[in-house]
Amino acid sequence: MQLQLKISGAHHQQLVKHLFSGDGLESVAVALCGRNSQPCGETLLVHEILLIPDQDCLERSVGRLQWPTERIIPFFNRVACTDLAILKIHSHPGGYDQFSKTDDESDREFFNSVFGWTDSDAPHASSVMLPDGNLFGRFIYPDGNYLPIDKISVIGDTIAINELTSIDGLDAFAQRTIQAFGQKTYNLLNSLVIGVVGCSGTGSPTVEQLTRLGVKKLVLIDPDFVEHKNLNRILNTSVRDANEQTPKVKALADAIRLIGLGTETECYPFNLYDHLPSLQSLSGCDVIFGCMDSIDGRHLLNQLCSFYLIPYFDLGVKLEADGIGGIQKICGSVHYLQPGGSSLITRGVYTTADLRASAQFRQNPEEYAALRKNAYIKNVNVNSPSVISVNMQISSHSINEFLNRLHPYKAEGCANYGLSTIDLTENCIVNVSEDSFEIDGYLRKKTGRGDIIPFIEFSDIAT
Repeated sequence: MQLQLKISGAHHQQLVKHLFSGDGLESVAVALCGRNSQPCGETLLVHEILLIPDQDCLERSVGRLQWPTERIIPFFNRVACTDLAILKIHSHPGGYDQFSKTDDESDREFFNSVFGWTDSDAPHASSVMLPDGNLFGRFIYPDGNYLPIDKISVIGDTIAINELTSIDGLDAFAQRTIQAFGQKTYNLLNSLVIGVVGCSGTGSPTVEQLTRLGVKKLVLIDPDFVEHKNLNRILNTSVRDANEQTPKVKALADAIRLIGLGTETECYPFNLYDHLPSLQSLSGCDVIFGCMDSIDGRHLLNQLCSFYLIPYFDLGVKLEADGIGGIQKICGSVHYLQPGGSSLITRGVYTTADLRASAQFRQNPEEYAALRKNAYIKNVNVNSPSVISVNMQISSHSINEFLNRLHPYKAEGCANYGLSTIDLTENCIVNVSEDSFEIDGYLRKKTGRGDIIPFIEFSDIAT
């Protein structure tokens, strides 16, 4: 069973600033965490942070810290009536990369109090931050035992994931990736579980690239079957797939198996709104690529990634015809959305009216057609044409952006690439920085909330 801790980049920056104020002494903070329980393990997701003022501490030194817990009683009250967890974070300004005996005593006393506030046997956690911002930690159980955290992820402008496992990567296939991005990045790729939602135009080349980069596992979601009209843009599909109406996810999974590089697949031939297990599987992913054109589907993924602290790459392609056989505009976009930041709505990708119209189309296509005919719904494109060369270029841009977040290689910092618009008509790429967009206040409040009923507060998901 794997034990994980996830934290947003914004919360991580807050902790670094507080825990290393410059005086060289230990400091402490407490976080309220959501949970994500998966068959393969348990993840704590930092939801809210309370910074304990240094002046409130009874004792502060390089190796010792005593502090009163009165300030966190509101957190205790919430833990008592919900499934939320407590995470204690303190600093080791001297760089000591293990829990000390003093830490053991402090945790034993503190978490005895925590478990006294709740009847649940679910674990809580303690962690230490080092001067370079890295964290290590352990899950604490009611019987006083603890287990080390196997994987800690910080999801911000960069995607920093530290895992204890190591992979040699000595075969010829691995060496090419290692030469470009290093052994550490290859090891990381080989440990990642990545969700790809939409396995057609931009989705199939995205799946192809992730497979050949050596990603450990892909969760593939698409409700549709291969049709003859799809053969001009879905990699590794055939006329036979179209004739037999092979599910798109199965066609891609079969191709991945034939490639033989070891990437595992988990397939869901369902619409996201109709199949809760597929969403629950996505909630356990390290990264998600959204490769679909439905507004309500993209909105759902945006919310899921905020609740579960998952970096989200949203891909879009648009072709505008001039009505006389020509093309006016060919462009695509790659949005990188980090938890606690902006959203597709605050970025103006769609409006709440568009969202309502898209939901209407999904739930009742006949009524949607009548409303559109009577002008209650205007200017909403449900299906957009695309061609394989455009799809592959947008997909490749998203993969290169993903690699830049794992292993920054661009001249400018990652924050400068919150959105990339690739305009093939004008032959240019326009990048927009993360801080150019308005933060989504609702999603910021839900960052790291984790498991909740109804799932991510969407009441219309089939259970």
